[in-house]
Amino acid sequence: MTTLVNRPNTALLVIDVQNGVMENAYDRDNIIATIGTLLDKARAAEADVVWVQHNSDELPQNSEGWQYVPELVRRVPEPLVHKAYGDSFEETDLESVLAARGIGRLFVAGAQTDACIRSTLHGAIARGYDVTLVGDAHTTEDRSLFGAPTPDKVIAHTNLYWQYHRAPGRTSGTVNTADVDFGASSRA
Repeated sequence: MTTLVNRPNTALLVIDVQNGVMENAYDRDNIIATIGTLLDKARAAEADVVWVQHNSDELPQNSEGWQYVPELVRRVPEPLVHKAYGDSFEETDLESVLAARGIGRLFVAGAQTDACIRSTLHGAIARGYDVTLVGDAHTTEDRSLFGAPTPDKVIAHTNLYWQYHRAPGRTSGTVNTADVDFGASSRA
């Protein structure tokens, strides 16, 4: 499966579910609740949960907008990766966090579908990871005034194209939360 050696473990990657990002997100409350369900499933399966937090001029570190939404609570042992680019791997310690935990398979959830989610999906598979998008656990804001499709169409299109994305020696796909199987942790 993954092209990464000695990486049998699976993680849930929660990307940018921050106050400022989610403020105008499509179906905000349902998406956050769904991610909460994913967190429960991952923790019950003893899979790793890795949080990613974006900072920028619009989301300066330690501002209210930069904080994760209060509905989702990171546990102390769960790593937090800070990023400044769309791809969660770009100039971050995400790769070393995953390598230290033997993670080669990722389930991806969060925001924004047409930016950081897509960038991270492609960044992960290009780096050798198996990457599954959780189709009912990502969102974006409405940018249709700028010529983009409406958020529901952005989400549907991303789910569709990632379902059929392929790369040699790696798997990808799209599943809904009900079908996510983190499996038992292989850690001793």
